[in-house]
Amino acid sequence: MIPVDPLTLLAFIPAGLALNLTPGADMMFCLAQGLRGGPRAALAADAGIALGALAHALAAGIGLSALMAAEPRLLDAIRWLGVAYLLWLAAGALRGGVIRNGGAPAPSPGRAFRQALLVNLSNPKVILFVLAFVPQFVEPARGPVLTQFLIFGALLALGGLVVNGLVGVFAGGLGRRLTHSPRLNRALGLTTAAIFTALAARLALMNRT
Repeated sequence: MIPVDPLTLLAFIPAGLALNLTPGADMMFCLAQGLRGGPRAALAADAGIALGALAHALAAGIGLSALMAAEPRLLDAIRWLGVAYLLWLAAGALRGGVIRNGGAPAPSPGRAFRQALLVNLSNPKVILFVLAFVPQFVEPARGPVLTQFLIFGALLALGGLVVNGLVGVFAGGLGRRLTHSPRLNRALGLTTAAIFTALAARLALMNRT
């Protein structure tokens, strides 16, 4: 038996794509990394976020996410770690701008990947989203629940990979053209820091319910 009913997939794909197209923390993070490090850093960050989405689906499938959602203090600890990390990234962008020709270097693709993965994994809103959205399409009678979670998680990750990647590459091309001007370079650094700070504030003010 096929783990997921084809009709269920037909319902899930457009719903997941609509969610991927909604501007959120992942999209804004790829935008910021594109401005700082160019298209390669943006795509690396995009891959880190996609891997994080798969990790969340895996955790939800084996019950870890449900455990964390049932324990508010654990979710709060994860949330505040995410806030602190985003503020640290904002401070780095504020100090270094997006300079590529000397000065503070832009993040390498490897570093952008790790940062994106950590930001995604430390966002409890993603945990709650996976628990609220994906189970609506899971049918235990069709096969292992974990397999179905992974299939749906992979589809969400793939949609995000395309959408966030396009946003990041566009921002990377724009940032690369603008960094020839020191003033614009500084402005891009301030913009990137503002994005990271806004993401931190959004996470800090997030309701647990």
